Amino acid sequence: MTTKPTGGLGQSFDDFLREEGIYEETQAIAIKRVLAWQIEDAMKEQNIGKSEMARRMGTSRSQLDRLLDPQHADVKIATLVRAAEALGRSLRLELA
Repeated sequence: MTTKPTGGLGQSFDDFLREEGIYEETQAIAIKRVLAWQIEDAMKEQNIGKSEMARRMGTSRSQLDRLLDPQHADVKIATLVRAAEALGRSLRLELA
């Protein structure tokens, strides 16, 4: 009789997260962190402050702060598109 390991060596981190029921939430936070980092990095490259970025996006500074907060994973695609356009970039999404 073969048994599947219940943890430790041989188990992938993704499997562990799925077993804990937090895989999707963890993925969403990781993706959001990367996007927030990319937006902030582009802002620094172009020497754009938060107030100017918010103005370009047609939003408030507090909305921009939520967008840049890596822990705040609930962001609308339209907001990400506006941020990309404000930086002269485009947003690409794909299913893998």
